[in-house]
Amino acid sequence: MSTFSHAITFIGHNGHLLEQKTLDQLALSGEAVLIALLIGLPLGLGLGHLHRGSFAAINISNVGRALPSLAILAIGLKPFGVGSTDVVIALVVLAVPPLITNAYLAVDQVDRDVVGAARGIGMSPWQVFTRVELPLATGLLFAGIRTAVLFVISTATLAGFFGGGGLGDIIANQASYRIEGVIGAAVCVIVLALLIDAAFALLQRKMTPRGVRIEGRLPAGMPERAETLAPRAGAASAPAQGA
Repeated sequence: MSTFSHAITFIGHNGHLLEQKTLDQLALSGEAVLIALLIGLPLGLGLGHLHRGSFAAINISNVGRALPSLAILAIGLKPFGVGSTDVVIALVVLAVPPLITNAYLAVDQVDRDVVGAARGIGMSPWQVFTRVELPLATGLLFAGIRTAVLFVISTATLAGFFGGGGLGDIIANQASYRIEGVIGAAVCVIVLALLIDAAFALLQRKMTPRGVRIEGRLPAGMPERAETLAPRAGAASAPAQGA
């Protein structure tokens, strides 16, 4: 049998272990994502609503992408020691940048004419934000959340090397689980990430207003084609009116 076949056999024979490690990884990731949402969303949405801080929002994202995950975890060993605290802090640091950037861009790029019309009918700044800007920003906002969640789910595997638990415990312990266990746990991480991505893609679609989804599906040249057809229709009806 090939190594991959042995890995599939390992998954079949160790379902309870893999289930427990998967739940541990989800709990660890969920904690990190929740903290990152509480930090990143208010900051990004607030800056986007005020149309300020674009330089900071974009550069925070660039810095976050440049930081190596393993280096963040290693730096946290000194103050926090081995365990889940170090891992959660590192995952929060990785998740916050895409949340801030997407939240900022989602609100900042809302059509200014729409916002102006809302203010013109007497809406307060809070009403403009909650009833106009936020619904129109939902699609891009959830894209940022989806990206952050995938970052966290995949990077949380490194927790096994720092005593944080999860499927990384199996991957980091080849001596006990052998190569088939390492590959089996890696397959579980891949499947978990794909399932989470599909779930958030569906949630993103459900949360995006239907009008925004329809607008996003229109071909790029649709308005121009409609405008060019109008004069032809007028020209075609002219002879009939003359008759």
